[in-house]
Amino acid sequence: MRSTLIHQIEETLSTNSNSYLLTGDLGFGIFDDFPVKYPDQFFNCGVAEQNMTSVACGLAMEGGSVFTYSIGNFSTLRCLEQIRNDVCYHSCDVTVITVGAGFSYGQLGVSHFATEDLAIVSALPNISIFSPCDDFEINQLYSQLRLLKSPKYFRIDKSYCENLPQSSLTLGVPRLISESSSRIALLATGGIVSEAMKVVDLLQPYNLAPSVYSVHTIKPIDESFVESLSSSYDAIFTLEEHNKYGGLGSILSQILLSCSTRPSVFKSFYIPDCYPSIVGDQQYLRKYYGLDALSLSKSLRSILSF
Repeated sequence: MRSTLIHQIEETLSTNSNSYLLTGDLGFGIFDDFPVKYPDQFFNCGVAEQNMTSVACGLAMEGGSVFTYSIGNFSTLRCLEQIRNDVCYHSCDVTVITVGAGFSYGQLGVSHFATEDLAIVSALPNISIFSPCDDFEINQLYSQLRLLKSPKYFRIDKSYCENLPQSSLTLGVPRLISESSSRIALLATGGIVSEAMKVVDLLQPYNLAPSVYSVHTIKPIDESFVESLSSSYDAIFTLEEHNKYGGLGSILSQILLSCSTRPSVFKSFYIPDCYPSIVGDQQYLRKYYGLDALSLSKSLRSILSF
Protein backbone atom coordinates (compact mmCIF):
# COMPACT_ATOMS: atom_id res chain seq x y z
CA MET A 1 0.00 0.00 0.00
CA ARG A 2 2.86 2.37 0.72
CA SER A 3 4.11 2.27 -2.87
CA THR A 4 0.62 3.06 -4.16
CA LEU A 5 0.31 6.06 -1.86
CA ILE A 6 3.78 7.38 -2.71
CA HIS A 7 2.95 7.07 -6.41
CA GLN A 8 -0.15 9.20 -5.86
CA ILE A 9 1.80 11.81 -3.91
CA GLU A 10 4.52 11.97 -6.55
CA GLU A 11 1.90 12.53 -9.22
CA THR A 12 0.57 15.43 -7.14
CA LEU A 13 4.05 16.92 -6.76
CA SER A 14 4.67 16.66 -10.50
CA THR A 15 1.41 18.39 -11.43
CA ASN A 16 1.05 20.90 -8.61
CA SER A 17 4.06 23.06 -7.79
CA ASN A 18 2.32 24.27 -4.63
CA SER A 19 2.33 20.81 -3.04
CA TYR A 20 5.05 19.61 -0.67
CA LEU A 21 6.30 16.40 0.92
CA LEU A 22 8.20 16.51 4.21
CA THR A 23 9.86 13.48 5.77
CA GLY A 24 11.35 12.93 9.20
CA ASP A 25 14.55 11.32 7.87
CA LEU A 26 12.64 8.28 6.61
CA GLY A 27 11.67 6.83 3.26
CA PHE A 28 15.07 5.57 2.11
CA GLY A 29 14.74 3.69 -1.13
CA ILE A 30 11.46 5.33 -2.08
CA PHE A 31 12.44 9.02 -1.88
CA ASP A 32 16.00 8.70 -3.18
CA ASP A 33 15.37 10.67 -6.37
CA PHE A 34 12.90 13.16 -4.90
CA PRO A 35 15.54 15.80 -3.95
CA VAL A 36 16.63 15.94 -7.59
CA LYS A 37 13.19 15.73 -9.18
CA TYR A 38 11.42 18.05 -6.70
CA PRO A 39 14.13 20.21 -5.08
CA ASP A 40 11.66 22.92 -4.08
CA GLN A 41 8.89 20.59 -2.93
CA PHE A 42 10.62 17.79 -1.03
CA PHE A 43 12.32 18.38 2.33
CA ASN A 44 14.00 15.96 4.69
CA CYS A 45 13.48 17.67 8.03
CA GLY A 46 15.64 15.17 9.90
CA VAL A 47 14.77 13.46 13.15
CA ALA A 48 12.77 16.50 14.20
CA GLU A 49 9.12 15.66 13.73
CA GLN A 50 7.86 18.59 15.79
CA ASN A 51 9.72 21.01 13.54
CA MET A 52 8.59 19.08 10.45
CA THR A 53 4.95 19.54 11.46
CA SER A 54 5.33 23.25 12.18
CA VAL A 55 7.08 23.75 8.82
CA ALA A 56 4.20 21.91 7.16
CA CYS A 57 1.75 24.23 8.89
CA GLY A 58 3.68 27.29 7.69
CA LEU A 59 3.71 26.06 4.09
CA ALA A 60 -0.01 25.31 4.26
CA MET A 61 -0.81 28.74 5.69
CA GLU A 62 0.91 30.20 2.64
CA GLY A 63 -1.43 28.25 0.38
CA GLY A 64 0.45 24.97 0.06
CA SER A 65 -0.89 21.45 0.20
CA VAL A 66 1.49 19.51 2.43
CA PHE A 67 2.23 15.88 3.32
CA THR A 68 4.31 14.79 6.32
CA TYR A 69 5.72 11.27 6.38
CA SER A 70 7.13 8.99 9.06
CA ILE A 71 6.54 5.59 10.66
CA GLY A 72 4.72 4.37 13.73
CA ASN A 73 4.09 7.05 16.30
CA PHE A 74 6.71 9.46 15.00
CA SER A 75 4.49 11.52 12.70
CA THR A 76 1.66 11.67 15.26
CA LEU A 77 2.38 11.21 18.96
CA ARG A 78 5.89 12.63 18.94
CA CYS A 79 4.58 15.89 17.50
CA LEU A 80 1.04 15.83 18.86
CA GLU A 81 1.25 19.37 20.24
CA GLN A 82 2.23 20.75 16.84
CA ILE A 83 -0.55 18.83 15.10
CA ARG A 84 -3.02 20.18 17.64
CA ASN A 85 -1.90 23.79 18.02
CA ASP A 86 -0.50 24.43 14.54
CA VAL A 87 -2.24 22.20 12.02
CA CYS A 88 -5.67 21.48 13.51
CA TYR A 89 -6.25 24.76 15.31
CA HIS A 90 -5.60 26.62 12.06
CA SER A 91 -7.37 23.94 9.99
CA CYS A 92 -4.44 23.68 7.57
CA ASP A 93 -4.24 21.54 4.46
CA VAL A 94 -1.72 19.09 5.94
CA THR A 95 -1.93 15.32 5.49
CA VAL A 96 -0.11 13.44 8.24
CA ILE A 97 1.02 10.04 6.94
CA THR A 98 1.95 7.16 9.21
CA VAL A 99 3.27 3.97 7.67
CA GLY A 100 3.36 1.18 10.20
CA ALA A 101 -0.09 1.07 11.77
CA GLY A 102 -0.69 -1.27 14.68
CA PHE A 103 1.99 -3.95 14.99
CA SER A 104 3.54 -3.35 11.56
CA TYR A 105 6.94 -2.74 13.18
CA GLY A 106 6.37 -5.33 15.89
CA GLN A 107 10.00 -6.47 16.11
CA LEU A 108 11.08 -2.95 17.15
CA GLY A 109 9.01 -2.85 20.32
CA VAL A 110 6.43 -0.59 21.88
CA SER A 111 8.13 2.65 20.75
CA HIS A 112 7.22 1.67 17.18
CA PHE A 113 3.71 0.30 17.87
CA ALA A 114 0.98 2.58 16.51
CA THR A 115 -1.76 1.22 18.74
CA GLU A 116 -3.21 4.30 20.45
CA ASP A 117 -3.09 6.76 17.54
CA LEU A 118 -6.73 6.54 16.44
CA ALA A 119 -7.96 7.42 19.91
CA ILE A 120 -5.57 10.31 20.38
CA VAL A 121 -5.76 11.86 16.92
CA SER A 122 -9.54 11.48 16.62
CA ALA A 123 -9.97 13.65 19.72
CA LEU A 124 -8.52 16.63 17.81
CA PRO A 125 -11.10 18.87 16.16
CA ASN A 126 -10.98 19.55 12.40
CA ILE A 127 -8.99 16.44 11.41
CA SER A 128 -10.21 13.59 9.19
CA ILE A 129 -8.82 10.07 9.66
CA PHE A 130 -8.41 7.40 6.98
CA SER A 131 -7.39 3.78 7.50
CA PRO A 132 -7.40 1.86 4.18
CA CYS A 133 -7.08 -1.91 3.81
CA ASP A 134 -5.92 -2.22 0.19
CA ASP A 135 -4.59 -0.36 -2.84
CA PHE A 136 -8.09 0.26 -4.17
CA GLU A 137 -9.01 2.18 -1.02
CA ILE A 138 -5.72 4.08 -1.18
CA ASN A 139 -6.53 5.31 -4.67
CA GLN A 140 -10.18 6.04 -3.98
CA LEU A 141 -9.53 7.82 -0.70
CA TYR A 142 -6.64 9.82 -2.06
CA SER A 143 -8.62 11.25 -4.95
CA GLN A 144 -11.36 12.34 -2.56
CA LEU A 145 -9.23 13.63 0.31
CA ARG A 146 -7.34 15.88 -2.10
CA LEU A 147 -10.54 17.92 -2.24
CA LEU A 148 -10.42 18.48 1.52
CA LYS A 149 -8.40 21.58 2.34
CA SER A 150 -8.22 20.69 6.02
CA PRO A 151 -6.12 18.44 8.32
CA LYS A 152 -6.03 14.74 7.46
CA TYR A 153 -4.44 11.66 8.99
CA PHE A 154 -3.66 8.79 6.61
CA ARG A 155 -2.82 5.54 8.44
CA ILE A 156 -1.04 2.91 6.35
CA ASP A 157 -0.49 -0.69 7.40
CA LYS A 158 2.30 -3.02 6.35
CA SER A 159 -0.27 -5.78 5.88
CA TYR A 160 -3.02 -5.38 3.31
CA CYS A 161 -5.76 -7.19 1.42
CA GLU A 162 -5.62 -8.49 -2.13
CA ASN A 163 -8.26 -9.28 -4.75
CA LEU A 164 -11.18 -7.66 -2.95
CA PRO A 165 -14.22 -6.60 -4.98
CA GLN A 166 -13.81 -3.00 -6.12
CA SER A 167 -17.18 -1.55 -5.27
CA SER A 168 -17.76 2.17 -5.10
CA LEU A 169 -16.32 3.98 -2.12
CA THR A 170 -17.66 7.04 -0.32
CA LEU A 171 -15.83 8.89 2.44
CA GLY A 172 -17.33 8.02 5.80
CA VAL A 173 -19.32 5.01 4.60
CA PRO A 174 -17.93 1.55 5.44
CA ARG A 175 -17.27 -0.55 2.34
CA LEU A 176 -19.04 -3.90 2.06
CA ILE A 177 -16.43 -6.36 0.79
CA SER A 178 -18.06 -9.70 1.60
CA GLU A 179 -21.81 -10.18 1.84
CA SER A 180 -23.41 -13.07 3.69
CA SER A 181 -26.98 -14.23 4.17
CA SER A 182 -26.40 -14.46 7.92
CA ARG A 183 -27.44 -11.57 10.11
CA ILE A 184 -23.88 -11.23 11.38
CA ALA A 185 -21.52 -8.37 10.52
CA LEU A 186 -17.80 -7.95 11.12
CA LEU A 187 -16.42 -4.43 10.72
CA ALA A 188 -12.65 -3.98 10.59
CA THR A 189 -10.24 -1.19 9.76
CA GLY A 190 -6.83 -1.19 8.10
CA GLY A 191 -4.72 -4.17 7.11
CA ILE A 192 -6.33 -6.45 9.67
CA VAL A 193 -9.33 -6.61 7.34
CA SER A 194 -7.34 -9.48 5.81
CA GLU A 195 -7.96 -11.50 9.00
CA ALA A 196 -11.67 -10.72 8.80
CA MET A 197 -11.79 -12.16 5.30
CA LYS A 198 -10.15 -15.37 6.51
CA VAL A 199 -12.78 -15.61 9.26
CA VAL A 200 -15.45 -15.80 6.55
CA ASP A 201 -13.88 -18.97 5.15
CA LEU A 202 -13.41 -20.53 8.58
CA LEU A 203 -17.04 -19.95 9.60
CA GLN A 204 -18.64 -20.92 6.30
CA PRO A 205 -19.10 -24.60 7.32
CA TYR A 206 -21.06 -23.48 10.40
CA ASN A 207 -23.35 -21.10 8.47
CA LEU A 208 -21.93 -18.30 10.59
CA ALA A 209 -19.92 -16.46 7.96
CA PRO A 210 -20.33 -12.73 8.62
CA SER A 211 -20.73 -9.91 6.16
CA VAL A 212 -17.45 -8.01 6.25
CA TYR A 213 -17.08 -4.24 6.07
CA SER A 214 -13.90 -2.23 5.73
CA VAL A 215 -14.15 0.93 7.81
CA HIS A 216 -11.72 3.00 5.76
CA THR A 217 -12.86 6.33 7.21
CA ILE A 218 -12.64 6.59 10.98
CA LYS A 219 -13.52 10.27 11.16
CA PRO A 220 -15.95 11.50 10.02
CA ILE A 221 -18.01 8.33 9.87
CA ASP A 222 -21.53 8.22 8.45
CA GLU A 223 -23.58 7.75 11.60
CA SER A 224 -26.81 7.13 9.71
CA PHE A 225 -25.17 4.23 7.90
CA VAL A 226 -23.90 2.75 11.16
CA GLU A 227 -27.39 3.10 12.61
CA SER A 228 -28.82 1.20 9.64
CA LEU A 229 -26.55 -1.73 10.51
CA SER A 230 -28.34 -2.14 13.84
CA SER A 231 -31.55 -3.06 12.04
CA SER A 232 -29.84 -5.20 9.40
CA TYR A 233 -27.80 -7.44 11.72
CA ASP A 234 -28.51 -9.30 14.96
CA ALA A 235 -24.82 -9.55 15.84
CA ILE A 236 -22.16 -6.94 15.11
CA PHE A 237 -18.45 -7.45 15.77
CA THR A 238 -15.56 -5.03 15.32
CA LEU A 239 -11.89 -5.79 14.73
CA GLU A 240 -8.91 -3.47 15.00
CA GLU A 241 -5.18 -3.52 15.67
CA HIS A 242 -5.57 -0.78 18.24
CA ASN A 243 -5.95 -0.27 21.96
CA LYS A 244 -9.28 -1.09 23.62
CA TYR A 245 -10.11 2.57 24.19
CA GLY A 246 -10.96 5.18 21.62
CA GLY A 247 -10.68 3.11 18.46
CA LEU A 248 -13.17 1.60 16.04
CA GLY A 249 -15.08 -0.38 18.66
CA SER A 250 -15.50 2.65 20.91
CA ILE A 251 -16.65 4.85 18.04
CA LEU A 252 -19.21 2.38 16.71
CA SER A 253 -20.55 1.40 20.12
CA GLN A 254 -21.18 5.04 20.97
CA ILE A 255 -23.24 5.44 17.80
CA LEU A 256 -25.11 2.15 18.20
CA LEU A 257 -26.03 2.91 21.82
CA SER A 258 -27.96 5.94 20.61
CA CYS A 259 -30.04 3.88 18.15
CA SER A 260 -33.63 2.94 18.87
CA THR A 261 -32.90 -0.53 17.47
CA ARG A 262 -29.78 -2.23 18.75
CA PRO A 263 -28.13 -5.51 17.79
CA SER A 264 -28.64 -8.40 20.19
CA VAL A 265 -24.88 -8.98 20.25
CA PHE A 266 -22.10 -6.41 20.03
CA LYS A 267 -18.50 -7.37 20.67
CA SER A 268 -15.20 -5.65 19.89
CA PHE A 269 -11.85 -7.33 19.35
CA TYR A 270 -8.83 -5.18 20.09
CA ILE A 271 -5.50 -4.95 21.87
CA PRO A 272 -6.02 -4.95 25.65
CA ASP A 273 -5.27 -1.82 27.63
CA CYS A 274 -1.61 -2.56 28.31
CA TYR A 275 1.89 -1.99 27.01
CA PRO A 276 2.88 -5.26 25.33
CA SER A 277 5.93 -6.76 26.97
CA ILE A 278 6.81 -8.93 23.98
CA VAL A 279 8.01 -8.27 20.45
CA GLY A 280 7.57 -10.18 17.22
CA ASP A 281 6.29 -9.77 13.72
CA GLN A 282 2.79 -8.52 13.04
CA GLN A 283 1.24 -11.95 12.59
CA TYR A 284 2.82 -13.27 15.78
CA LEU A 285 1.48 -10.37 17.84
CA ARG A 286 -1.98 -10.66 16.32
CA LYS A 287 -2.09 -14.30 17.34
CA TYR A 288 -0.75 -13.49 20.81
CA TYR A 289 -3.65 -11.09 21.40
CA GLY A 290 -6.30 -13.26 19.74
CA LEU A 291 -6.66 -11.05 16.67
CA ASP A 292 -5.75 -13.67 14.06
CA ALA A 293 -8.41 -15.39 11.97
CA LEU A 294 -8.33 -18.73 13.80
CA SER A 295 -8.67 -17.12 17.24
CA LEU A 296 -11.42 -14.82 16.01
CA SER A 297 -13.43 -17.64 14.42
CA LYS A 298 -13.28 -19.59 17.67
CA SER A 299 -14.41 -16.53 19.64
CA LEU A 300 -17.34 -15.88 17.30
CA ARG A 301 -18.46 -19.51 17.46
CA SER A 302 -18.36 -19.38 21.26
CA ILE A 303 -20.29 -16.10 21.45
CA LEU A 304 -22.91 -17.35 18.98
CA SER A 305 -23.17 -20.69 20.84
CA PHE A 306 -21.82 -22.99 18.13
